Amino acid sequence: MKMRPPAIPLITSDPFFSVWSESDDLNASDTVHWTGRTVALRCTVKVGDREYGVMGRNDGIPAARQICFDMDAFSSYYTFDCGGVTVRLTFTSPVIPDDLYLVSRPVSYLYISADADGVRAKVSASEQICLDLAGEYPVKVSCEGGSVTLASEVQNVLSHDGDDQRIDWGRFYLTCKTPKGAEYGSYLADGMTFVFAEAEVGEGRLFSFAYDDVKSIEYFGDKLDAYWKTKDATITDAISAAHRDYTDIMKRCTDFSEKMVADATAAGGEKYAELLILSLRQSVAAHKLVLDTEGEVLYISKECFSNGCAATVDVSYPSTPLFLLYNPELVRGMMRPIYRFASTEAWKYDFAPHDAGRYPLVNGQVYGLKDGVLLEEKQMPLEECGNMLLMEATAAVATGNADFAAEHIDILRKWCTYLVENGEDPANQLCTDDFAGHLAHNCNLTLKAIMGIAGMGIIEKLLGNGGEYERLLAVAKKMAESWVKRAANADGSYRLAFDWQNSFSMKYNIAWDKLFGTEIMPKEVLSSEFSSYAKHMNDYGLPLDNRADYTKSDWYIWTGVLADGKEDFEKFIEPLWDSYNETASRVPMTDWYMTTTALHRAYGSSSGLRKSFRNRTVVGGHFMKLLEYKGTLRLSVGGDAE
Repeated sequence: MKMRPPAIPLITSDPFFSVWSESDDLNASDTVHWTGRTVALRCTVKVGDREYGVMGRNDGIPAARQICFDMDAFSSYYTFDCGGVTVRLTFTSPVIPDDLYLVSRPVSYLYISADADGVRAKVSASEQICLDLAGEYPVKVSCEGGSVTLASEVQNVLSHDGDDQRIDWGRFYLTCKTPKGAEYGSYLADGMTFVFAEAEVGEGRLFSFAYDDVKSIEYFGDKLDAYWKTKDATITDAISAAHRDYTDIMKRCTDFSEKMVADATAAGGEKYAELLILSLRQSVAAHKLVLDTEGEVLYISKECFSNGCAATVDVSYPSTPLFLLYNPELVRGMMRPIYRFASTEAWKYDFAPHDAGRYPLVNGQVYGLKDGVLLEEKQMPLEECGNMLLMEATAAVATGNADFAAEHIDILRKWCTYLVENGEDPANQLCTDDFAGHLAHNCNLTLKAIMGIAGMGIIEKLLGNGGEYERLLAVAKKMAESWVKRAANADGSYRLAFDWQNSFSMKYNIAWDKLFGTEIMPKEVLSSEFSSYAKHMNDYGLPLDNRADYTKSDWYIWTGVLADGKEDFEKFIEPLWDSYNETASRVPMTDWYMTTTALHRAYGSSSGLRKSFRNRTVVGGHFMKLLEYKGTLRLSVGGDAE
């Protein structure tokens, strides 16, 4: 991999069980949770009578020289020179998206090998991995079932929600698979308790990190288990299965990654493929996979460092390209909480809700709640209606089956009616780019309405209602004709707002027109708009619109889909690759950054931490170009899936 990642994933399981390195060298600093709080994993290697630090900060122990680093979709690879002996560390989180069990199973691998006999490795984890903050509660260490475990003595399961939060319930497991036996124990350092596993690694040794969170999501009053418990009775069963199947799983991970990279390179070039390598683990692991009491899949996202909302529609929507490619059932799992909340008495509106709770408590929307009322000014009416209709339509096309949509057809039609009645000239309301504030007459929001109406038409077609398909496509095309006239600038570009002459914005919402092949927007309009972006480019890419120099990486790639060919797309996304490669913001992949400096766009503070969009599942949207290339959503002239 040629890119220098801004942060490197080590453990990526879910929003709580998440550990990263924010340094080029693994032993240059302590590892962190995605929020930036230290969660110290450490590793030392003993060669003869000399000890070397290879992971984290190991005071008093010399750091080994890191020789190289590489990564693929599921693994991060490090190589060190330890006094002339080569030592290799491979971190793997096998969250293969087409395997629900592996997506859910909270077991992550560390494989250590050396090119000499007698080399020993000691892997340690601090109490920070099972507490919100170190020292918050006393912790308990135990050795059981071939693992050393660490847990808070206070177990308030699912006791709180929030954004800048880490788990403080459940139990962490550190395990080493070795026929000769491993040494387990604990020690105190830096005022904290650490647990460790130590073993010879010369011929290669498998360590694993696992976390049993007891209950994973509270869902309208029900405390739900993680999906992996449908197969494994206990976490020790899951750990045993993970160790037993390591070789097979690694092959599956390698095969998946190689195929993904080959396809992405063909679709958008080598730099585009590297963006997807960095995106996949992050996008999957910003969710939690559970089953509801009816046995239906729920795929709950966390809106990481942008309010902590759960099952947020305008966070789920941009992530869908990844899941439409590899497992559309996960898209439906994102939608079920919204349908559930929209059916409650708490939801009074005729448009779609913004979210269904605050992670990990999915009991109904709390964002914008004042005196028991959900304020309309905090909602995103056109945005979320369009998002839900498009998620439903794309999942139906990707699977060739609209039965799920049929279960919710009345509310989908209601939301479509809202788009028809309100989408042509949007009122002063928020869209997904809510950090920019309210905006009336938003041209891009009308594009969302147009494509949402088209999405409803596609659903109707798949349900056998051909006449309704034709009617809704005609409505969408008429709205598009009006849009072209009212949004046009004199130079062939199109405006941010209908009443804002000579303004510009990324028109990412129209990208679905190319993927469906519906040809609602004339090709010459798309070509003219895309050509206009060149004059607005900064060193690190195209700003989201003329109001500020920041951009959004997911929308950036969706906008790139408007390019006429691969060469234009590659040229367009090269500054995006540069931004991640060169940024001084060493955080898990941000989707909101400054096109002038490549720095992540920070806001607010929390106990001295600068918050920013990071570790967000929306980077699944980077797969949009690959989704177009694969033709997954392409419709025939008659509207049937090819």
